[in-house]
Amino acid sequence: MEDIISVIVTTYHQEKTIARTLDSILCQKCHLPIEIVIGEDASSDGTRTICQDYATRFPQIRLFCNTHNKGIPDNYIDCLLNCRGRYIADCAGDDFWVDPLKLEKEVTLMEQHPEVSMVITNWNFYNEVTQQVESGHQRHLAPITPGHQLLEAFITQTGMSTFHLCTSLYRADIFRSCYQDDPALFRHYATEDLQIACAMAQHGDIAYLPDVTLHYSIGNESISAQKDEARQFRFLRNVTQLSYDLAKRYQLKSPIVDAFLSQRLFELGMHAFRAHDTGLFEEMQVCEKEWQPQRTAKIRLLLAVMHHAGVWRIALIMRKMFVSLKQARR
Repeated sequence: MEDIISVIVTTYHQEKTIARTLDSILCQKCHLPIEIVIGEDASSDGTRTICQDYATRFPQIRLFCNTHNKGIPDNYIDCLLNCRGRYIADCAGDDFWVDPLKLEKEVTLMEQHPEVSMVITNWNFYNEVTQQVESGHQRHLAPITPGHQLLEAFITQTGMSTFHLCTSLYRADIFRSCYQDDPALFRHYATEDLQIACAMAQHGDIAYLPDVTLHYSIGNESISAQKDEARQFRFLRNVTQLSYDLAKRYQLKSPIVDAFLSQRLFELGMHAFRAHDTGLFEEMQVCEKEWQPQRTAKIRLLLAVMHHAGVWRIALIMRKMFVSLKQARR
């Protein structure tokens, strides 16, 4: 590893935003050299052409053009394994940094505190439809916290997020060691950020800067915000399974973990309900059997409705009428 910062950019079908992302990284001012490692995941729009143009003009960019679509986790991890830097940052192809000193602040802190494995910062949403900045609903942490104290918060973040990986800077050697021990942990699930954050928390302290350094893009459909109920169900099931598996790995058993799993089970049930899909309903019951969360009143009600086909149909009709009435009042 070299004494540089590697910034990962994974991108797929983001021709409208990828230049903005790369510009926000290129304007960083830092005392360490910066390389940008782009994983272009076989887009069929103009994303690859834009990335190739940037790679031609900026020698610090290393572009990896995938011959087939790998999906987010494999694309990200393959980029990470190709990084040369001692420190790793990332910015997704639709997000963008808003502080030109982001990396300088983070790496300076890490050089001064070798016990810190990862630095995270505050961030905001950026609505692509309205072009308005909205609060990121971030939990504000202590300047430096022992990592093991944040494992539960990382795994169960709902409502207010504890971290966003695109704000972070973390140590490459810790990732490589954890990846060597268990490659499947980083590739088997639909996302990679939670595993990385937990690996850093397991092996060091977590530092927090209150500065807003990232605008996280919302408003367009993405893997975590899909309109198709069945696809959203399967994504949510996969990432919740990851949280459950990590909780088991770190022996976390608490009312907070149980409440998190109960809420996620209810959300899965609502996706199955709205999709009117008995197969998804059965998958939900499989999850309940494995996760064994508390069966709350709203889960019991949802199960009672979906156990009876006629009641389910009537409930869907009533919901449709309610939604139409609500929209008419706006």
